Amino acid sequence: MKARDILIAIGVAVIWGLGFIASRLALDELSPTLMTALRFTIAAVPCLFVRRPKVSWRLLIATSLSLFLLQFLAQAYAIAHDVPVGLTSVVVQSQALFTIAFAAVAFGEIPTRWQIVGIVIAAVGLLMICGTVGYDFSVGAFAVLMTCPITFAVGNLLLRKAQGVPMFELFAWLCLVSALPLLVLVPLIDGVGPAWHSLIHLSLTGMISIFCIGAITTSLAYWLWGRLLRDYP
Repeated sequence: MKARDILIAIGVAVIWGLGFIASRLALDELSPTLMTALRFTIAAVPCLFVRRPKVSWRLLIATSLSLFLLQFLAQAYAIAHDVPVGLTSVVVQSQALFTIAFAAVAFGEIPTRWQIVGIVIAAVGLLMICGTVGYDFSVGAFAVLMTCPITFAVGNLLLRKAQGVPMFELFAWLCLVSALPLLVLVPLIDGVGPAWHSLIHLSLTGMISIFCIGAITTSLAYWLWGRLLRDYP
């Protein structure tokens, strides 16, 4: 990888890490469904200015549901049910291990011997981190969280199929595809009254948190991530 792209990859990891903290703050005032809907609604704003990329609706919907809707709704649910954000971030980023395994099967991208050594060290490190976290949360919430790295990895592989399209436009439309069903789910799950009450009483901290989650953690960071996935195994 080019030095610039290595720095971009590190920067994306830092942004995502801060995003978990912002999610925790936002979930103090918003339900998981409402927060996730607002996240993708904000990130989908560029769709007002850019055309839909030239990919099939089938690929667009499948990628959006796996990479975004299912993953982030499960994340929000787990954090809202007291799974620590530190543990959440570690579990979600184990997607790298699933992505490597799935890519080996789907694309024949077999890791080298030294890469396998690095993967094993990383996996052991993740397990050690998990072992230092308290377990005062429900098994059900953790089980929901464990779906995140799998859907994340599936979304990564589907994203690889979108070759030759502008990543910014693609991610804006992926966010729109996730935002629409979530906006329908909010009144069904939360109720119109409670959802509206949460919105009109949102604090400045909550507003800043949800804006950062939508505009920076989702729109900016995933655009950069998509560029890296397009250019590298």
